[in-house]
Amino acid sequence: MGTDVFSGIDVSKDTLEVAMEPQGEKMSFAQTEDGLSLMADFIQSFSPCLVVLEATGGLERAAVATLAVRNLPVVVVNPRQVRDFAKAKGILAKTDKLDALVIAQFARAIRPEPKTLKTIEAQQLEAILSRRRQIVHMLTAEKNRLHSAPGWTRKDIRLHIAWLEKRLEKIEKELGEMIRKSPVWRVKGELLRTFKGVGPVLSQSLLSDLPELGSLNRKKIAALVGVAPLNRDSGKFRGRRMVWGGRAQIRPVLYMATVAAICSNPVIGAFHERLVKAGKAPKVAITACMRKVLTILNAMMKNQTPWRPLTQNMLDMKHSC
Repeated sequence: MGTDVFSGIDVSKDTLEVAMEPQGEKMSFAQTEDGLSLMADFIQSFSPCLVVLEATGGLERAAVATLAVRNLPVVVVNPRQVRDFAKAKGILAKTDKLDALVIAQFARAIRPEPKTLKTIEAQQLEAILSRRRQIVHMLTAEKNRLHSAPGWTRKDIRLHIAWLEKRLEKIEKELGEMIRKSPVWRVKGELLRTFKGVGPVLSQSLLSDLPELGSLNRKKIAALVGVAPLNRDSGKFRGRRMVWGGRAQIRPVLYMATVAAICSNPVIGAFHERLVKAGKAPKVAITACMRKVLTILNAMMKNQTPWRPLTQNMLDMKHSC
């Protein structure tokens, strides 16, 4: 049974809807510490070959971490992929239980490749998850005490609750960063690699060293990386525009990817050819291409849209960034 079982999980703020394919079994769990543990027990009992969740703005973090530390083959995918799959099958209705079943069917049909965590990564993730669980339990206990506490201790309890909430927020960020950098997180890397010329090295560099990708406009992201032309003027003097500063560790990787894109990506290749014919120096032309590649990738991440070398796609990206 193990090699043939696929699990889909639809994540919401309060619940986790789980569906098993091809069995068609469904189960609902609360989005709580106990619910997460029960959910993992239920899925593990089927020995699935693949567990798929959609990226849901961070709501999936605890579920992904819980499954990953149990060495279950878990993958996070782009929700757009699952919706396109559902439309292709003629499934237009949308409920949480139906979504979980569609995700399981997507897992069975598409089979995105799962990646297991290294031992050290699993230990780190388990430690953070354990600490998160402890803080949640302490918060619950303090909030329960607050209702029956005498007046002279309530101020101290409220202060402790506020401190615990800040710690929980910090641990949630750490958990999110670990998951995003781990092999189980596929959404952003897969999206970036749809652009011809972007390989694993650049996608990993952008995800780890440029988390702002997709959240800034094209001018700010170019300046952040250090590929935006900056003025060098003083009085009547007008100096040559130059690029400098920014995140130097990204530029060499972006440069190599851009050189590859000039050869393999028709849009970047045509853009480079126009610049060269216009008399631009080779370094200036390549830098401009680097900026264009970064702008396109930024728009792709912002819209969560894979690369499609069509005129309309380019126009959409132009307006979005």
